[in-house]
Amino acid sequence: MKENFSAIPVFVAVVERGNFSLAAETLGMTKSAVSKRISVLEDNLGVRLFNRTTRSIALTEAGERFSDYARNAVVIANEGFAALNNLQGIPKGTLKINAPMTFTRLHIVPYIKEFLDSYPDVKIVLSMDDRVVSLVDGGYDVGIRIGELEDSSLVAKKLTDCKSVLCASPAYLDQHGTPSKPDDLSHHNCINYSLFQAGAEWTFYKDNKKLKVEPKGNFIVNNSDAISEVLLNGLGICQMPTFIVAEHLKSKKLITFMDEYALPKHAIYAVYPERKHLPEKVRVFIEFISHKLGHGVGYWDDPD
Repeated sequence: MKENFSAIPVFVAVVERGNFSLAAETLGMTKSAVSKRISVLEDNLGVRLFNRTTRSIALTEAGERFSDYARNAVVIANEGFAALNNLQGIPKGTLKINAPMTFTRLHIVPYIKEFLDSYPDVKIVLSMDDRVVSLVDGGYDVGIRIGELEDSSLVAKKLTDCKSVLCASPAYLDQHGTPSKPDDLSHHNCINYSLFQAGAEWTFYKDNKKLKVEPKGNFIVNNSDAISEVLLNGLGICQMPTFIVAEHLKSKKLITFMDEYALPKHAIYAVYPERKHLPEKVRVFIEFISHKLGHGVGYWDDPD
């Protein structure tokens, strides 16, 4: 009976990840250990839970029926552990975080040591990725998201505003001129961030009117650090969040223009799977990083 209970999280991981290899990665086990636990569980229950081929697995009818109960058992158990941790008031355990590359490098990684020094019983596993990935599929406790959030079952807590500006280097503007209105952008080399969630168009607001422009240029990339670098080198112009370019704006290495045209307002959020009891390790991380970022207005936008 004890073996059956201990195999339930393994069974649920295989169901959610779709194969033994990914389940083993999530659980920190070997593939053979996962396969053995499932086989023992099937033997003890006297039913086959998965149909296996060399390339795939699929739940049997018995497995489908059992999976609902098993998932509920894991959820309830995790909520119980989280509730006990909250009562103890000691954040501990592995905290898996998924966050965008450049923002994390600039504004989260510098504070990791301070956080871990404050909470020595917490271990952080940080995945930096500009693509929006599933927190549930990846087994993440918390994610950092920038911009408009998709409708989902995730809980979102706003950390701070995300202001953007249209900018270029002085050398580029001296050579090609400074655009004064959105239509002028058609004559300029506009650098494009390929993972921009708002789509291919750039949107501007003025006098209660929305103006859209589809930027054209010779460089498209999926990384903001690369855009920042080519901007500084005078390749073209781009919409950039100030959390990346604030220092370059202060040093005049980059210059804003068309400031009378407002850009869409965005925010930076911490998101996490909906739970009745938020794990203490997640709660203290969100509070910590929110405080560091500026509680509503990013510290990088501070004029001082």
